[in-house]
Amino acid sequence: MTALNAVNRRMVAVAALAASAALTLTGCSAGQISQTADQVAAVNGNSADVEKIALRNVHIVFPGNGYTNVKGEKALIALSIVNLSETVADELTSVDTDLGPVKITPPAGQSAFALKPQQNVVTATAPAGAAAADSHGADSHGDSHGAPTTTAKPATDDPAANPALIEITGLTKDITPGLTYKVRFNFKNNGTVVVDVPVDAADTERKVTDKSGPAEEGHGGGGH
Repeated sequence: MTALNAVNRRMVAVAALAASAALTLTGCSAGQISQTADQVAAVNGNSADVEKIALRNVHIVFPGNGYTNVKGEKALIALSIVNLSETVADELTSVDTDLGPVKITPPAGQSAFALKPQQNVVTATAPAGAAAADSHGADSHGDSHGAPTTTAKPATDDPAANPALIEITGLTKDITPGLTYKVRFNFKNNGTVVVDVPVDAADTERKVTDKSGPAEEGHGGGGH
């Protein structure tokens, strides 16, 4: 019996140590959240894939810089196009939508909208030079629909300064925030994909925030 009691005591001691270790590990991890848990992609637009081509953050840009999004005028489509293939290049040959004709402008220095293997091409959210013109007090004025326009700087051969553009011209109807519009992207090697494209409303939120100005920032700030 003495030997059996000794074995039992050792088993109880081992169990106690295991329980203590489990509690310690639980305490160390309490309150921690894995980096991938419940994360939401910080994008305004939609996503789609066709074969080895990935489209990300596809959206119609909020009116500005000459794009009014109203019937008869222009709208701008922005997105990121990634060629996931490691060996085969591709080309965006055309874009179609019931909203109107679509004009594709490749990045500077390219005669076609080419996609090299593993290349990511991000289309512009404004014409070349528009952002710089805004920040340096260029001639800005409203058009007949009240949307701001700017005088863009001359185009250059620098792809970073003059990136690709995808423009809808001669809109068949007004584009309304909160709705999505079907747009078809046609690739030379990877085929065609149709995307339900939303309208970016982020610029509206920023304009509302900007109107408050520094004087408004202090309201309600105390006691939180």
